[in-house]
Amino acid sequence: MSISSANPACHPLGLSSEAFVARAKTELGLARPAALDAYKDFFWHAKSFDPARYPSRLNRHRPLPVDGAASESRRPLPDVAPISSVVIDEGPEGKTFKFTQDVAADATKLAGQVRTLRTESVLIPMIGKRGIRTYTLCVSSQVGCAMGCGFCETAQMGLIRSLTVEEIVQQWYAATHLLKHPEIPDPVVAPQGLEGPVRNIVFMGMGEPMDNLDNVLGAIDVLRDHRGPSIPISKITISTVGRVDGIERLAQQVRNAGWHRLNLAISLNAADDEIRSRIMPINKRWNLRELQQSLINYPVFGGGKLCIEYVLIPGVNDAQSDASKIADFFEPINADYKAKRSAATPRALLNLIPYNPRRHSPWPAPTEESVDRFMMWLTELGVYAKRRRTKGRDLMGACGQLGSEHIRQRKIVDLTVSG
Repeated sequence: MSISSANPACHPLGLSSEAFVARAKTELGLARPAALDAYKDFFWHAKSFDPARYPSRLNRHRPLPVDGAASESRRPLPDVAPISSVVIDEGPEGKTFKFTQDVAADATKLAGQVRTLRTESVLIPMIGKRGIRTYTLCVSSQVGCAMGCGFCETAQMGLIRSLTVEEIVQQWYAATHLLKHPEIPDPVVAPQGLEGPVRNIVFMGMGEPMDNLDNVLGAIDVLRDHRGPSIPISKITISTVGRVDGIERLAQQVRNAGWHRLNLAISLNAADDEIRSRIMPINKRWNLRELQQSLINYPVFGGGKLCIEYVLIPGVNDAQSDASKIADFFEPINADYKAKRSAATPRALLNLIPYNPRRHSPWPAPTEESVDRFMMWLTELGVYAKRRRTKGRDLMGACGQLGSEHIRQRKIVDLTVSG
């Protein structure tokens, strides 16, 4: 059973530990020590949350109702949705997992069509310098997406609905407990099991995180809680297509204590307004100059790197002139950073991503030769760039490939290079 807005709100999945302590005291009669025990047991030991398991001075003389004799708010509450499906792609660094979980449909939008929706999440294996395998978890913040980027499978769905804090966090819970510990009974995933811990969280799954920023920040507050998932803020990244208003709001958030090292990634994909507007409609609202200025103004803490993502699409944005325009886009961002920080290294890092064809794609994947050639041009221009290795393409789990073709709200628009 999945968490929904109809469920009672006092549950560890959707609250930081301090918020849970406050709610548990007034709504469940749990004193602080008992509430903290319940919180840690849920996240650390995968114990289903049952308030009756944690007697305290506050509830010792107020036993929880039995057999549904009293209000819903005093009963054990539902935990996370089980994993609905899992597919695995074997690669040189280990298994890439794509898994789904059911969430409730929005009855006002999808009445008579579907009763449940599914989130899609991907676990990407990484081998560190010491040869130890860890995983990066790519989470979804919405079912579908409203941004309309032509190269992205999720965009073909349209926006179905945004996910709640609980529905975002339960993706981490499922990855950490249901996949990592196959002894937990689940016939879908029991034969599998991760080969290392989840170390990084990236909001690069379905949806535009800035369109659901309240719930994304609420989920990060839970994920970074040291009594809960305990993911360091420096290991969490929010990616955006370039919503300048969202970047400006996030700039205020990262100024708060405990949030300084939250990472920001921007999907650039073209450094030319005409091309970018053609493949990314968001550019018609905030053009490259406005996006560039928002990145110059973005606060710097620690290393302060900005990850600029660039999906290389054959015949669209892979010419030598495109590499030159990237260098021009980066130059003022890096110059301002070096001037303010007396830094020797650039601030902007280009993450070059070979295009992963969506369903009915008008473009193929680029050849290895074209990717290497583009990297060479960037290097010659002094752009700090890295190439993202393709993982999960065969299971439609690579960058830009998440999304269900069965619950689309818009028709497929066949794009051409000429627009």
